[in-house]
Amino acid sequence: MKKVLMLIALGLAQNALAETPAQFVTQYSAEAGAGFVADAARGKAFASRNWGVSEKLASCTACHTDNLRNPGRHAVTGKAIQPLSPAANPERFTDPAKVEKWFKRNCKEVVGRACSAAEKADFIQFAKEGK
Repeated sequence: MKKVLMLIALGLAQNALAETPAQFVTQYSAEAGAGFVADAARGKAFASRNWGVSEKLASCTACHTDNLRNPGRHAVTGKAIQPLSPAANPERFTDPAKVEKWFKRNCKEVVGRACSAAEKADFIQFAKEGK
């Protein structure tokens, strides 16, 4: 039990340190396990996959579009969403609390579960490239 609590504390401490998209990729890759390397192609496949949890929120691209450099629109509320790519929106993936908040909310709504560290690393790697 102590080991689990220490790992959780370490993960939270690492989240507090990440302030750039590259740092988040490094952090999540380390959490995913030794030898894991984030891959933009896997991130793109993850973002465009129809998860089947919600008809309107079937994939990440339902709101964020296929090109993460473009602004999006929430598929249910219609609310405008700033571009997800840090190349188009430098504020993306710079605030640990916001990154975790949105992964938690969006993964639950779109994927139907919490996203793994590997999925987060791949997704951010894809968003960094913004294609």
